Amino acid sequence: MSDHDFGIECNCFALRQAARFATQIYERHLSAVGVTPAQFSILARLSRQRDVLMSDLADAMVMDRTTLLRALKPLQRDGLVEAAPSESDARAHSLNLTKEGQRIFGKAKIAWKAAQDEFESTFGRTRSKALRGELFSLTAKR
Repeated sequence: MSDHDFGIECNCFALRQAARFATQIYERHLSAVGVTPAQFSILARLSRQRDVLMSDLADAMVMDRTTLLRALKPLQRDGLVEAAPSESDARAHSLNLTKEGQRIFGKAKIAWKAAQDEFESTFGRTRSKALRGELFSLTAKR
């Protein structure tokens, strides 16, 4: 295998390149609401569950705590997410959406849907569903 073949044969490179392509679509739509794709994922998780421990959120999102904290800081600063000491563990913090966070998430869902539709119109709805299944299977066995 020549040095040239490594770029073509590298799974990591192909995934990162595709992730950048997809991220650009979602960023373009979500930026109008003032959230990044990572922040949207956090808001979505917190909209479905209350009192989420930071460690559980990091695990669910397959993020290290430092990366999660970097994404959370603007959400907390802007009053969208609040952290409080956990009732079950005083050393841990639980996260919740604020009323403003719920309002912004409602707007962000509309922008996300537009991004989702754009991606699926480019890649195909059936292929997109199959791709999601394959990608989620990578992290499901962790």
